[in-house]
Amino acid sequence: MTPPTDATPAAAARAERFRALHRPGAAFLMPNAWDVGSTALFAALGFEAIATTSGGFAATRGRLDGAMGKEEVLTHAGELAAAVDVPVSADLENGFAHDPDGVAATMTAAIEFGLAGGSVEDFTGERDAPIYELAHAVDRVRAAAEAAHAGPVPFVLTARAENYLHGRKDLADTIARLQAYQEAGADVLFAPRVIDPGDLRQLLASVDLPVSVLVLPGAPTVGELGELGVSRISVGGAIAVAAYGAAINAVTELRDTGTCNYWDLAAVARPVIADAFSR
Repeated sequence: MTPPTDATPAAAARAERFRALHRPGAAFLMPNAWDVGSTALFAALGFEAIATTSGGFAATRGRLDGAMGKEEVLTHAGELAAAVDVPVSADLENGFAHDPDGVAATMTAAIEFGLAGGSVEDFTGERDAPIYELAHAVDRVRAAAEAAHAGPVPFVLTARAENYLHGRKDLADTIARLQAYQEAGADVLFAPRVIDPGDLRQLLASVDLPVSVLVLPGAPTVGELGELGVSRISVGGAIAVAAYGAAINAVTELRDTGTCNYWDLAAVARPVIADAFSR
């Protein structure tokens, strides 16, 4: 795992731009790219920042979410960051370590790979005990924050409370965790699958940091989320999976009916691809 040539001034400038985008009530949309091509497309479409997706990247390797290793993820994220001029924030899962020192090392490496930001989850990776005990989770966030803020790049650390992704729909505990992560030094807070407007109002009123939201079916619109006070909106792996869905529909249509209506989507993509890939 060899980081690219050091470009600290440029990396610092991207991280500063990324940090400045997080304004409560002025939510920006940060799509999750899964390869260099999708990253270039999103940048060409004018998005001001791009995130990676652990599940989308894993799919490009024929694997399921959570199956990629630290070196693979960091190298991939560094490739995406190097492909565009806009800030890229990495899905770093649980930091690829249980111990705080290991999480800190992952954040340091992410900075070396040119990332403007990255996230750390409180998911253990274990089905029977999916969420770290709070004190340990806080220690992990604190170590990540210290590493993120130690150098000349103002790396934006997102701390994620994973309760709702793992069957623990406990808003009070989720808020308590986000408050603790705020005190531990995180820059942005994120509780995936908390989308009920009432729950979001309560969450937003309970913390002082920018809050990110994952859009899902049934969630408020992008505009409504901004009105609630959300700072950032992402899509997770859903757009990557939707791209695979389009491919599935195309090949099964051709196989089963002999028709090729997928050319309509190809017509939409071709001019954007021509523009994005010629830059």
